[in-house]
Amino acid sequence: MFSNSNSSSHVLFIPCIALCLISSGCGETKEEVITRAELTPIAPADLCKRITKALKQTQNGRQLTTEQQGAWQIVHGILAFGEQFTVRNRTETVSALDYLLQGGPLQGWKLQHGEHGVVAVVEEGSTLGQGHRNQWLGYLSQCGTDGVPLETSLIVGEQSANVGDLLRQAQADIRSGQEAPWTLMAFATYLPGDKTWKASDGEEWDISRIIEMELDTDLHSSACGGSHSLYGLAIAVNKYRSQHSESNDVLPAPWGTAQEIITNSIDLSRRFQQADGSFSTHYFERPASSADVFAKLSSSGHVFEFLAIALPADRLDEPWVLRAAERLVKTLEQTADIDIECGALYHAAHGLLLYRNRLRLMP
Repeated sequence: MFSNSNSSSHVLFIPCIALCLISSGCGETKEEVITRAELTPIAPADLCKRITKALKQTQNGRQLTTEQQGAWQIVHGILAFGEQFTVRNRTETVSALDYLLQGGPLQGWKLQHGEHGVVAVVEEGSTLGQGHRNQWLGYLSQCGTDGVPLETSLIVGEQSANVGDLLRQAQADIRSGQEAPWTLMAFATYLPGDKTWKASDGEEWDISRIIEMELDTDLHSSACGGSHSLYGLAIAVNKYRSQHSESNDVLPAPWGTAQEIITNSIDLSRRFQQADGSFSTHYFERPASSADVFAKLSSSGHVFEFLAIALPADRLDEPWVLRAAERLVKTLEQTADIDIECGALYHAAHGLLLYRNRLRLMP
């Protein structure tokens, strides 16, 4: 049911009828399709029901196994569904999160003790292991409402540690110029906004310095079109706003600069949206589409995941957002029995889950 590849270029055969169902707007211009869709957007309550059904199918109808999949695939499933995500381990079904934290063997799950905590080994280009610095920690921080608690037990080899040891080691290992999207999402989630610390080289750090470092990177050359970078920035800005309600209108640097980038990227995603409701396969760089349904699912899922946390509450039910969510749901519905690359699948599912939960809170 799943590919072990983490490349969004992975292509599988889909019958022509499935491609026709997934496509839309035959015989109409993009403007005509968008106008028609925005005049009759799906009702938010109906959309929430469809999202819930699609998520249940994604979670329960596609089971990974510890023998066939690696950590890269399974951690993405944990990102989407947290403690509720299960995998098949030999003859039993187990919680994937508990299995990993309790030391269950899995290809690509490589942890070792460091001088300041626990090191998650980076394997760049791996299709099984951690491909980016602090990717595991970043995704653990996004499970549930406040992330996996730092005091949660973590077995490394034959010794006990906890999730907080991953955070402490990451604080010690941070350096200027590092790739930092997952570091930022974890630190912004777990650390107080005014927290300062010294890395192992003696340099002093705080959240604002990581934001500045991330703002200095080229968004379009960043992983997955910059969607992870934007997600990390949005987490940091949201955290700052929650702790400084008196300054919600004008944010100080670098949070204000980050908010400008976020707002501009929201606008670009809307401007580059395709006629069928999907987002550009070139993310925030320019309009683009693809005949590869999985490439479209990957880009749309990543962009929508960012939008799900970055959009102001009063914009969640705008027609273009509802169309984007409905397109993702429709794609999951129509590919329920087709092998899908795990990154694309679970980022889309995570985005829909976050969006549904926020949409339900609207008056």
